[in-house]
Amino acid sequence: MTVATPPTPHAAHGTRHIVLLGAGHAHLQMLAQLAARPLPGTVVTLVAPHSHQMAASMIPGFMVGHYAPQDLTIALQPLVQRVGIRWMTQRVTALDATHQTLQLDDGSNLRFDWLSVNTSPTQDRLRVEKTIPGSNEHALFVRPLESFAALWPRVTEMGDARPLRIAVIGAGTGGVELAFAVRQRLPQAAVTLLCGPTPPAAHCTQRMQERVTGLLKRRNITVLQEVAVEIKSGFIHLGCGADLACDVPLLATGSLPPPWLANSGLALNDDGFIAVDTTQRSTSHSYIFAAGDICGTPDRTSGPALTHNLPAAVEGGTLKPHVPSTTTLNVLACGDNYGVGSWGRYSFQGRWVWWLKDRMDRRFIAKYQPSK
Repeated sequence: MTVATPPTPHAAHGTRHIVLLGAGHAHLQMLAQLAARPLPGTVVTLVAPHSHQMAASMIPGFMVGHYAPQDLTIALQPLVQRVGIRWMTQRVTALDATHQTLQLDDGSNLRFDWLSVNTSPTQDRLRVEKTIPGSNEHALFVRPLESFAALWPRVTEMGDARPLRIAVIGAGTGGVELAFAVRQRLPQAAVTLLCGPTPPAAHCTQRMQERVTGLLKRRNITVLQEVAVEIKSGFIHLGCGADLACDVPLLATGSLPPPWLANSGLALNDDGFIAVDTTQRSTSHSYIFAAGDICGTPDRTSGPALTHNLPAAVEGGTLKPHVPSTTTLNVLACGDNYGVGSWGRYSFQGRWVWWLKDRMDRRFIAKYQPSK
């Protein structure tokens, strides 16, 4: 594969223009680093449509009332002001990697010398609608988080007035946590988890899966290893031919590549996300970096590599490989201030696990909030 050569600067007066696309965890770390160590001769632009970045790991806690909206959001304005960079509150509609141009939803074009992509996970509604007809009209999408957080109170109002039939479609750890949160907040609801052909929390260790399955059963959450093939008012049509009565379908299917990636000219991996090497650099365009969900990897693990390698590449320094840890801490909220977790081959559960998760999440948010 031919790798594109480093770009010719487009910024005025010979300065280099870096565009940070998205405000994911890695870019939050990048903003903090740029505030402490600005890059000389460089203009930086952040492109992010929302004024606040929400922590996905705290959404289940928000759903049950543990957190107010301000507890799980990071205001971008103070970070941007601290760094002294330009902020454009637009969405990207197209990327031309070869000509180093982003097209924004207001019709304007933004050129760059260096680009770093760290956008939040997306649920491509057009693609989901093709797979599950009726989802656009009848389902509540979990992404974007900002929209889900705004609509969830309407669900709780209905659930407080009468028992609801709620189905969570998608049984990754996010879907499992949503099902537990629904059960805790709406104890009178009939809660069903549609997990497709795989068991709940299939990406976790076997012992953690067993713990999760046992808790789902004890919390009276019905688990169906079925797929949703169509959603209509009042029911979900399943792959087996049966209909599942449902008032509120919560769509928690996995992240999909954003539509603008397909014709970007970037090399993509088998799942359609940006293909990067061990330094978080595009395998096809050396002036483009990417981290987190846009590469199909967990967002919090790739920040340190990106914050070193992007400035190093801009300044002609040495890049360091990102080596993911072989042993990671996984913690899953199970409602009622209870959690399940794993560390390597060890698995555990209890209220102390939820306390640990709460502490880690609050510490992460506090790290990027203005000092009082």
